[in-house]
Amino acid sequence: MGTDLKPWAAGFAALALLGCEQAPLATEYQGYVEVDLVDIGAASAGRLRSLDVRRGTTVQAGALMFQFDDTTEQASVTQAQAGILGAQARVDNLIGARRAPEIQALEAQARGANAAVELSRLQLDQAERLSKSGFVSQARLEEARATYARDRARLAEAQAQIANAAGAIGRNAEVKAARAEVDAAQATLIQAQWQRDQKRVIAPQTALVYETYYSPSEWVPAGVPVVSLLPPGQLKLRFFVPEADLAKVQPGQPVEARCTGCPRPIAARIEYISPRPEYTPPIIYSRTTRAKLVFLVEARADAAASAELHPGQPIDVVLGVTPDPAVK
Repeated sequence: MGTDLKPWAAGFAALALLGCEQAPLATEYQGYVEVDLVDIGAASAGRLRSLDVRRGTTVQAGALMFQFDDTTEQASVTQAQAGILGAQARVDNLIGARRAPEIQALEAQARGANAAVELSRLQLDQAERLSKSGFVSQARLEEARATYARDRARLAEAQAQIANAAGAIGRNAEVKAARAEVDAAQATLIQAQWQRDQKRVIAPQTALVYETYYSPSEWVPAGVPVVSLLPPGQLKLRFFVPEADLAKVQPGQPVEARCTGCPRPIAARIEYISPRPEYTPPIIYSRTTRAKLVFLVEARADAAASAELHPGQPIDVVLGVTPDPAVK
């Protein structure tokens, strides 16, 4: 009896071993392709002067995408530039010397004062000699001394005027205030240029022009997108996992997306698992109602593979695939 059971036992053992060697079946979930668009608008409202990109084309980083009318801003820049010139002219006038004809006139006055000093000195010497011989009175001698002192004072005054004319016209406080006006005018220019530059919007990176929302000559409110860009690698795979299978998915886990018309599976990695269910029955959970719960999961594909997908395209996502080292 025991001998007859050995073939059956061997058969069962072989079947069990075969079952252990079989790989687990992959689990498939339905989903779709979603995009992370970059909306580009302007900080302030204005009339759209030009739209330099077209929907469906690729714009290079740094290229002009659109421009608003900047007549007012350009006028502010011109006004600020004029303000700098005016303020700098005041500084130059205060720190500069007098004009050459004015200095020449002062020098002529100094030469006249010097000649008067020489004459009064000679007259004083003569009065002193004659006073010793008694031919000149003491009053005449004192008059000659006073005339000499007066002429020397006039010469000193003329020399001081020449020195003053060679220096700056304005006082230190005036020059400091004028230079502060130059700094303020330069700051005004920087602000005006920044406001003007905001009317010209360039592409922050190379990307596909996914959509344009306005045409030239239309009025665009502040903060409203004019262009939507789709940078490389911004496609993501969104699929839904039942509550019973939630333990099978983990962040960083490799998956594959399959779609109609795709030449090959698209490798991706899970990057987000929603902490809340997408559909919640309006009754207390039970074993039956829990089967209706699904959780949103998002996976990111590499830029090269995502070029084969399109926003809104239905996909089937498969778990349990071999990790692709190219997808990180």
